[in-house]
Parts: sequence; C-alpha cells; structure tokens
Amino acid sequence: MTDRIALFLGLVLALAIGIDLWANEGAVLAFLARKFVDLVEWTSFWR
Repeated sequence: MTDRIALFLGLVLALAIGIDLWANEGAVLAFLARKFVDLVEWTSFWR
C-alpha cells in the first residue's frame, strides 16, 4: 500500500466518523463497537 492510498483511506475514514458524529451523535460507531466486541467474544469462545 502506498502512502497516497493510506492517506486517502485515512481521510475517508475520518470523514465518515465526522459525518456520523455530526448526523447521528455517534450512534453508528457505538453500534459497530458493540458488534465488534460481540465478534471478539464469539471468536474467543471457539479458541
């Protein structure tokens, strides 16, 4: 991955987070964080 691609992806991610915080007060981020924690717990169960 080149620096240009990494910078572009970082900017897109920061923009998406900013839009979520502005439009939904971070509801989508909280939902995804909860689902990620559930996924980690589920995969650790199979370990």
